[in-house]
Amino acid sequence: MSVRTPDADDNNWSDDSEWRSDENRAPLSDSGNSINPAWLSDTELIQIRQKLPLAYVEAVPVRLDGLGRVVEVGLLLRATPEGRITRTFVSGRVMHGETIRDALYRHLEKDLGPMAFPQLPISSVPQAVAEYFPSPSITQYTDDRQHAISLVYVVPVTGTCEPRQDALEVTWFSVSQAVSESVADELEGGRGSLLRIALGAIGALT
Repeated sequence: MSVRTPDADDNNWSDDSEWRSDENRAPLSDSGNSINPAWLSDTELIQIRQKLPLAYVEAVPVRLDGLGRVVEVGLLLRATPEGRITRTFVSGRVMHGETIRDALYRHLEKDLGPMAFPQLPISSVPQAVAEYFPSPSITQYTDDRQHAISLVYVVPVTGTCEPRQDALEVTWFSVSQAVSESVADELEGGRGSLLRIALGAIGALT
């Protein structure tokens, strides 16, 4: 099954969203020009996707106990334009001139709300790396729009998560539930395997 790398940007500030129809609209000044040169027009994004891989970040929100052990894993519930209901991670593109930490924070806030209080990692080294290719893919991850490289992080959150944008809800699972076959089947394109890799990298599966 193919999987795409969704962006969870605000409708007025998105230039690369999987699910929304206004996916490539950048904010404009009164003169009609883009306020931020990092945002791409529809034409520019199509051209770049044909020539270069794009960088993404993906985040798996988790809750920890007093000993720092993962006790819950949060997965987003989304509806696709085709009417399918799927589960996925917090995900989005890294903008030109944006640090990985800034990109992580931006997408976490836009998907989980400003009161989620994510605890960003000190190091920018990810728990996993996913490579997305146009179909047919040489990996288990496929994005028919582009070649994308995604850095996957497990991010503890301590606040209240209120899903925004195209996320219908944030569902919290125990670790055993999150890596179960039934949940893996709801995660498109092998993200169930990716979740296991990321959680395993921090010792949450032992």
